[in-house]
Amino acid sequence: MLRTHSWRTVENSAAYLVPHLRPGLEVLDVGSGPGTISIDLARRVGPGRVTGVDVSADVVAQAAGLAESEGVSNVSFAVGDAYALDFPDDSFDIVHAHQVLQHLGRPVDALREFRRVLRPGGVLAARDVDYGGLIWSPDSAGLDRWLELYDAVHRWNGGEPNAGRRLTAWAREAGFSGVTGTGAVWVFASELDREWWGGSWAVRATESNFAAHAIESGHSNPEELARIAQAWRDWAADPDGWLLMPHGEIIATK
Repeated sequence: MLRTHSWRTVENSAAYLVPHLRPGLEVLDVGSGPGTISIDLARRVGPGRVTGVDVSADVVAQAAGLAESEGVSNVSFAVGDAYALDFPDDSFDIVHAHQVLQHLGRPVDALREFRRVLRPGGVLAARDVDYGGLIWSPDSAGLDRWLELYDAVHRWNGGEPNAGRRLTAWAREAGFSGVTGTGAVWVFASELDREWWGGSWAVRATESNFAAHAIESGHSNPEELARIAQAWRDWAADPDGWLLMPHGEIIATK
């Protein structure tokens, strides 16, 4: 499990949703990943329930194991498709999606499906990073190239790396009303934060689907990816290193 995913909680990744949480709600967490946010949500809405769905069976199994190990019984996980959720109409009080829509080729279709399973008056909560607003210090030609390459590979895969700024428009197109857009940031500046964020990207630059797709698409090669990995290690080791990731957020109602 990547620490970049397991580190996520309601506090650092879904604080905008907290005012809408209360005991007894039924919540669907789409793209629940390792389950840390889902489990945190379950603690906050009990005796209500949280259902997490993810496209990966392996990730679903990991999330279920984590919930069991932490003794949280009002959450469950299943394999699911964001475009075709296996739930009846009007099933949930809240549908939550964290860092999901940026990866989808048809985000508006997914949002329409989220709306279908929401009860009348139910709440959609979605948050996505916007790589177009990413900034760091000190300046780095290697990280400049990484961001350029990340954008190209993300789009080659059919996603939208600048999804954060588009959430409001997508939700309105999907038929939601009362759409409220906000924003938040992650900042990585401490030695520990730089070590795990820069270190994780140093590995991902050469040993992940991102690396494989960068080569397969013709956008990069192993030699360049090795240089990008070193740029991340250099940034992580620099005591002046600082990085900010902006996120768009929306609360919308059915």
